[in-house]
Amino acid sequence: MTPIIAFFGSMPYDEASFNERNRSYGYELRYYKGHLNRYNVALTQGVDAVCIFVNDTADAEVLHLLAHNGVRLLALRCAGYNNVDLQAARECGITVVHVPAYSPYAVAEYTLALMLSLNRKIPRATWRTRDGNFSLQGLLGFDMHGKSVGIIGTGKIAKKLITMLRGLDMHILAYDLYPDYNFAREHQVVYTTLDELYRSSDIISLHCPLTEETKYLINDYSIGKMKPGVMLINTGRGQLIQTNALIEGLKNKKIGSAGLDVYEEEGDYFYEDKSDKIIDDDTLARLLSFNNVIVTSHQAFFTREALENIAATTLQNIKNYFEGMALDKL
Repeated sequence: MTPIIAFFGSMPYDEASFNERNRSYGYELRYYKGHLNRYNVALTQGVDAVCIFVNDTADAEVLHLLAHNGVRLLALRCAGYNNVDLQAARECGITVVHVPAYSPYAVAEYTLALMLSLNRKIPRATWRTRDGNFSLQGLLGFDMHGKSVGIIGTGKIAKKLITMLRGLDMHILAYDLYPDYNFAREHQVVYTTLDELYRSSDIISLHCPLTEETKYLINDYSIGKMKPGVMLINTGRGQLIQTNALIEGLKNKKIGSAGLDVYEEEGDYFYEDKSDKIIDDDTLARLLSFNNVIVTSHQAFFTREALENIAATTLQNIKNYFEGMALDKL
């Protein structure tokens, strides 16, 4: 029997990349645009595996329903898995796999792009010139050369970013529960405490996973320790930042600018076209009103190479499971 894989939260680019890669596997792929939740989990009846993304729900209730429908494999086509109740998955006998690395270059390059765009006010300058305004007033930036960047979490993505920032002759401070001192020596990275990182960094970029310990890592208390005018970048997970605290920091000028590719309540908006609707999330609407904030729709990963790698790794994970081969399971 040909295995049947149900995809939730799928987009045309998902279908294109997976259909292309699936030529080598021959699975039956079923695509559903809606995010997996308890209301549409019935679509998994008769399915061998389910493939989800960052905004799908795989809590205990959904996982028990998946198991009841006969699903034994949950394949995430992303690195993060904070939307999956791993304990419930184990109790249900569902194996969970993910894509730990698809393109660290994609996210690192995007992070640098946010830094440069915020610093040099590129979005504002573009809006102005399209409107015939060629004034430089309000567009003053700073040399990134010689400035200090605080990197929270030094995994593969952060390490690629660090090599880029070192190319700009920036000073790198880092915090990680498991420091890589060999890498630090090679790239002149100084591991330090969070308090020192907050106090000394001109730019802070978040690259740690979302866990119970890191949820709302950036809050009123931590923002209070930062340099006045600090730039804050988040290409990780939205709930690393307490958004209302961020807004207060922006209002009182403690935070000089923010680049956000993620948002703590992004599930109802990101990856969807809401341009003909009023945004009823007051917090998101407030963020979008700041001219020193860039918000993008969780697209840092979105390169051709990354999509190809995601499809390749996900389908190989599925193949390994069905053939009883070794798995890097969660």
